[in-house]
Amino acid sequence: MTEKNGAAEKPLFANTQVSTSRVIHTPSAFARENLLHLQEAGSLRALAPHVSRRENLPSYLFFLVKDGAGTLSYGGREFSLRAGDCVFIDCRTGYAQATSAHRDESGRFDELWALSWVHFDGPTMAGIYEKYLERGGQPVFSCTAPGRRERYLSLVGAIFQLASADSYVRDMQIAARLTELLTCLMEDAWNPELTGSPGTKRLSVREVRAYISDHYGEKLSLDSLSKRFFINKYYLAKIFKEQYGYTVNTCIAQVRIGKAKELLRFSDRSVEAIGFDCGFTDPNYFARCFKKVEGVSPSEYRQSW
Repeated sequence: MTEKNGAAEKPLFANTQVSTSRVIHTPSAFARENLLHLQEAGSLRALAPHVSRRENLPSYLFFLVKDGAGTLSYGGREFSLRAGDCVFIDCRTGYAQATSAHRDESGRFDELWALSWVHFDGPTMAGIYEKYLERGGQPVFSCTAPGRRERYLSLVGAIFQLASADSYVRDMQIAARLTELLTCLMEDAWNPELTGSPGTKRLSVREVRAYISDHYGEKLSLDSLSKRFFINKYYLAKIFKEQYGYTVNTCIAQVRIGKAKELLRFSDRSVEAIGFDCGFTDPNYFARCFKKVEGVSPSEYRQSW
């Protein structure tokens, strides 16, 4: 087993259970207070069945099963893990991970896993993880979309290399890569077709959002959208808010105001005509909605650009 701290690499200890390459990173005081920051990154291959347990760890853990199989016990549940599965958990909640103890016909263990992981934290991570869960994110999910597995492995590898390098902007570079990792995780929470998770209704919600973007100039409402997509309007309102963090009506207004801003800047159409094109049949209502969002009237916005 080897461990890196900065650019140095040295033997850590002999271990008959795992072969590990890892970097234990010590972020600066600035990074701890202001950035997403790395605690540890690495990869391992199990040499024998083993169990790893942690609890009350001030860290968030992401790992991907590259090969083999095992289990994760977390939050009172047990998850079966196989190659391509990902784990994203808050380590303040106790957890245990165990590689498979399956033997082949010759008696050899043939499903011992290989993992790549990062432990990290940050001043905003509690809120980010809560949002991940609100969006439907799970402690365990599978990478099934083309290139997704490789994307996660590439990010973990890049974080490992940055932590092993000697750069005066290293913590900023690591924070950028951790942000990319969290972005992928949020995408997978919102888009279950990327992970193979059940999500028919969530896919319908994405279709609703796309429809609003394409038909913002038409008469739109929660009622009309629920009828078009055959979803109960109360359920649509609930899952739309869960997935996007705002209501259907807010989404309609945001899309319309966004298009109005574009036309105000890049066309010579009148303010009233622009409002009508963007779905506002009443010019006064258009002006009130625009000012509520932008803080200025449509005419003032046009003049400022």
